[in-house]
Amino acid sequence: MSNTANDVDTGNIRDWRSIVTLIVFVGTNIIVLFPFHIPFFIPRSVSNAILDTLSALRIISPRKERSQHDSKTDQNGQVKPFVRLNFPMNFVTAPLIADLFLLAILAIGRKEVHDGTIGTASIHPIDIMAFFITLAYIAISIDASGLIRYLAFKVLQKGGAVGHRLFFYLYLFFFGLGSFIGNDPIILSGTAFLAYMTRVSSNIVHPRAWIHTQFAVANIASAILVSSNPTNLVLAGAFNIKFVNYTANMIVPVIVTAIVLFPLLLYIVFADESLIPFSIKMHELSEEAKARKPVNPNIPHARGNAEQQEKEMNANDEEGKLLSLEEIMNPFLDKGGAAFGAVVMTATLVTVLALNASSPSTGEHPVFYVTLPGAFVMFCWDVTFGWVHRHETRDIAQKGREEIEHARAERALKEEEEKRVAGQGEKDTAYESGLIQTHSQSGASGEYQNPNKADETTPTGDQASSGPSMGSNPPLESSVAMLVPRSEQVQNCTLVNGEITKLDEKQSSTKGSGEMDEEKRTFSEQIALQQQRGRPTLVSLIGDAYSWSQETFPTVIAVLAHLPFALVPFAFSMFVLVQALVTKGWVQVFAYGWDHWVNKTGTIGSIGGMGFISVILCNFAGTNIGTTILLSRVIQSWQLIHKLNGFPISDRTFWGAVYGMALGVNYGAFSTAFSASLAGLLWRDILARKHIRVRRLDFASVNLPIIAIAMAVGCAVLVGEVYIVRGEDAYDR
Repeated sequence: MSNTANDVDTGNIRDWRSIVTLIVFVGTNIIVLFPFHIPFFIPRSVSNAILDTLSALRIISPRKERSQHDSKTDQNGQVKPFVRLNFPMNFVTAPLIADLFLLAILAIGRKEVHDGTIGTASIHPIDIMAFFITLAYIAISIDASGLIRYLAFKVLQKGGAVGHRLFFYLYLFFFGLGSFIGNDPIILSGTAFLAYMTRVSSNIVHPRAWIHTQFAVANIASAILVSSNPTNLVLAGAFNIKFVNYTANMIVPVIVTAIVLFPLLLYIVFADESLIPFSIKMHELSEEAKARKPVNPNIPHARGNAEQQEKEMNANDEEGKLLSLEEIMNPFLDKGGAAFGAVVMTATLVTVLALNASSPSTGEHPVFYVTLPGAFVMFCWDVTFGWVHRHETRDIAQKGREEIEHARAERALKEEEEKRVAGQGEKDTAYESGLIQTHSQSGASGEYQNPNKADETTPTGDQASSGPSMGSNPPLESSVAMLVPRSEQVQNCTLVNGEITKLDEKQSSTKGSGEMDEEKRTFSEQIALQQQRGRPTLVSLIGDAYSWSQETFPTVIAVLAHLPFALVPFAFSMFVLVQALVTKGWVQVFAYGWDHWVNKTGTIGSIGGMGFISVILCNFAGTNIGTTILLSRVIQSWQLIHKLNGFPISDRTFWGAVYGMALGVNYGAFSTAFSASLAGLLWRDILARKHIRVRRLDFASVNLPIIAIAMAVGCAVLVGEVYIVRGEDAYDR
């Protein structure tokens, strides 16, 4: 009994270690909200010694090769005595460093680390993370098959050119799919799809309405199933809620929220013709592009030079829009992988719900016992499918890589020729006819040349393969110079030019200039790449192995690359931090404060207050996962306080607070900060790669009316559900 009494004791907060623990917790959450880098400097001699040692051990390439483009000199050209390194302070490193610091000052010990990782008080972090990661593999594998983009394309066809109808169809599509597979796959594929769709539309001025609606509705839908969001897993585990009962209590508030929110978004929040036009005008895809076989985006370099062009295109560039149009109007779909993944996901979720409903206690059989075999089956399918089709995927990757290399060489030639013509044009503008004469760089000849003629003949075999001279710099050699460091080029120029000249002389009588130019360019690029790579190292071998894996098992590598592994150290570290607040008495202080609030406001205050606090803390307490961990501990302490006092909390008030928190931590993801959820950080990064920049203030200003409407509706429905649909003490776990 004394141990239970100690669990609600607040006397420890006067100890200096308790005060430091609270300061560290607050500081850690501020860093998560505003990440930064810490610069530190080490002597260059020490840095060089470390790099040379790693190079001698064949771990990295020699330091001379690695530092060709490093900024190691100051404005006077002197070598800087120190090397600057930047250490990231973000949602992964900050909580981990905070835990290590608290361990160092003995503020926490073995008990806090054990309870924060293995689990205590019905919260088992290791089980929750195993369940979430394994289920996420199945969901992201379905996404990698192209199913989400393909279905979005069908919705786009169904909606047609009517803007409001398309907005409704996409809203319904994202909500339905998000409630089944969670918000992360919707963010991964749906965000990119909307970025492309709004880009190729000629009268959608800004994608704000579409992308913010998609982000909001994906997080609203994730509140229905326990498996759709790790916050739901934490909450269900903390209060021993069966998955079926959780869904039964959450589905009505969530669906009503989605129903009420849609017309308000369409006619009030985004009531602007430039955001959601009545008639959407989209560019048409050519018949040739429609007939072209869709490309699997998981294969590296699958789109060849088009992929590189898209990275360089601005949002207003017409060619970039055509590339985007082909991406959404001719989507790739692995029918076998999509069908098999849907079957595995359905079977896994049904099994989890059935076993969870039939078990006397939710902790009797960890739910990852079901999701782990499902993820393994899906993994085996992806590996087998990749191996069977390895020859096809390798050919696609090789052709795309060759196309990119050729495009780079041609771009280098073009840029160098433009620079040469521009530089020599400044020296001589005497001809009024517009002809620009340039003096050759061969010091002995003094010969003049017509640049227009040079432009016409540069790509051909005769010009590109002319023998090397002391002062000239042939275009073909220039392409090698762009790929190979200058020091290596000087050492190998005789070999390169000699080999190319022999190749030209041997085949000039039988092959056309275009074909010879192609062979010589490929040959020079192969030599350049060999010179760039140098001797093999551990890093280069790992890079080669990764490239081989991408080309052989594209789906597996794509899924593994998108799995939220960063969530694991973050969640464990936050669990330990919250457990430190528990042992130091701070959670009990928060629980007493919450108890005073509920005593004054009753059940309605319990629902509304917990919903409001959870939304606010999502932005300031280590994302919605950290908020769920903290508030679950607070409610547990609140329940224990009443148990010791002999005045138990009514089920209506208690479960109203629990489900009010469930609404808040799911809806709070679309509130005022990107870091309110890891999905928000992912959403922002995907948009940035598609040339759509969303500023912090814009994110907050657009989301404020959305979150206000969603929480008001959700909490109001929850109050009605508590008082009308369910009587006192009618809530079952």
